[in-house]
Amino acid sequence: MKRLVLFFIQCVLVIASSHAQTEVETFKPGSTLEGVSYYLPKTAFRVTIEAEKTIVTPGELSKYAFRYLRLQNVPTEPSTTWRIKRIMLDPYGVPDPTKAYSIKVKSKTSAPLVSLTHDGLILSINTPAEETMLPPLPQSVPAQEPIDPKQFLNHEMMTAGSRAKLAELCAQEIYDLRESRNALIRGEAENTPQDGQQLQLMLDRLETQDQALTQLFRGSKQTSTEVFSFNYLPTHETEKDVLFRFSQYEGVVDANDLSGQPVFISIQNTGNLPQKQTNPEIEKKKSKMERSVYYNTPAREAIKVFDLSTTYVKGECSMGQFGYTEILSDALFDKKMTTKVTFYQDNGAVKKLEQ
Repeated sequence: MKRLVLFFIQCVLVIASSHAQTEVETFKPGSTLEGVSYYLPKTAFRVTIEAEKTIVTPGELSKYAFRYLRLQNVPTEPSTTWRIKRIMLDPYGVPDPTKAYSIKVKSKTSAPLVSLTHDGLILSINTPAEETMLPPLPQSVPAQEPIDPKQFLNHEMMTAGSRAKLAELCAQEIYDLRESRNALIRGEAENTPQDGQQLQLMLDRLETQDQALTQLFRGSKQTSTEVFSFNYLPTHETEKDVLFRFSQYEGVVDANDLSGQPVFISIQNTGNLPQKQTNPEIEKKKSKMERSVYYNTPAREAIKVFDLSTTYVKGECSMGQFGYTEILSDALFDKKMTTKVTFYQDNGAVKKLEQ
């Protein structure tokens, strides 16, 4: 939710002899100003990784898979593997402690309304503005529970004296199930139901039994989607920094954990930001406005997240910490004008200005 700071100007029946302004001063911790302190933002990212986790469990009768069912390359050892499905970057603003200012309102100012975020980022002046929250994280998708083959074992299978005997009985039952299913499909089975829906139920039941008993030989595979998230605040432009590491066997690990392979981030200036004016005449005019409202002119950055084989994110983003700071003319907040200004929450640039 937004934090709305209202300054109610007490009317006085005195005509001021000097021109009143909305004063902006560099923030000083512990100072008491009759106004509000605010921050301009740095641009940070919430990094979200969706990763697929696969758990392979060998079948109890895996050593007999080829002998009885001619199944090859069945797993004989349990394993857990991971792979990255996608990576998302969501930009948001965090207070820049080097860009903290205070608005001091006098009785002749026209800027009595300032909207801030919960952590002090400026959102608007003279017009309401809602704090924007990050979108909810994607939901994890749990693995589907495998069929329990034991519920399909008959008495003879359950009392088998050895695994070899159990494998022989299970294999014979699997072949019988397949023969029965084929007979139903061809309409050759005794008591073949005439109702199509009933027939489908019988076929599904036979297929489930077949899969469950075959699982004793082939093993099972459970696949789930897990979601990982962390915050990342860029402090410099870079061609190739390690964002995090990813292990085929552990999933997302810390950037310093060498058990995982690196996933890199590149942040490169696009060159679209206008150069800051250094004309002496312009600087002289600006020096007279040093008590007005500050805002960011963010740099446009090309962002890429990649590893040695795949690019997961590629795009552009305006970032407050890589641009420069400008000021709005104090004339915009003269008593004769009620200027409305809104700012981008994630980078501190002017979003809309109305007079």
